[in-house]
Amino acid sequence: MADFPKRTASHGGEVIIASERGEALYNSFKFAPARRADGTIYVSGVIAGPARGEGRDVEAFKTQLRRAFGEIGATLAAGGAGFSHIAMINTFHVWTSDNFQGDRNAQLTAFIEVKDEFIPPPHPAWTAVGTTGLALDTGVVEIQVIAHL
Repeated sequence: MADFPKRTASHGGEVIIASERGEALYNSFKFAPARRADGTIYVSGVIAGPARGEGRDVEAFKTQLRRAFGEIGATLAAGGAGFSHIAMINTFHVWTSDNFQGDRNAQLTAFIEVKDEFIPPPHPAWTAVGTTGLALDTGVVEIQVIAHL
């Protein structure tokens, strides 16, 4: 088993890989789970959606969001940051999908509730964009963050 986190020097900073899953994504899809440049950490999008056998209702979606935020937290920690360092959130939502039983308002309400469990005030900037699909067919929302050290 490899030791994590892994750091690879890059121009102005480093690539940060916090887990075996992150390393597999880095090697297969050729993107860094996170990259630090000077005092900023850019965390690639983490997709929340149902795994095999998981429900598609609001409560199941909250569980899926908590899993995604846990992955984001581990990546931030590997870079020496935490949720309080987040300056910007970008989210990409599939509003209408078989993977979520609810409308846009239900999805946003659930997202805000779970986000607030992890990210303390003062609230970061946030842009939420609707889309027709994500890289994973089961994805409901992809969460990207930018943190400032």
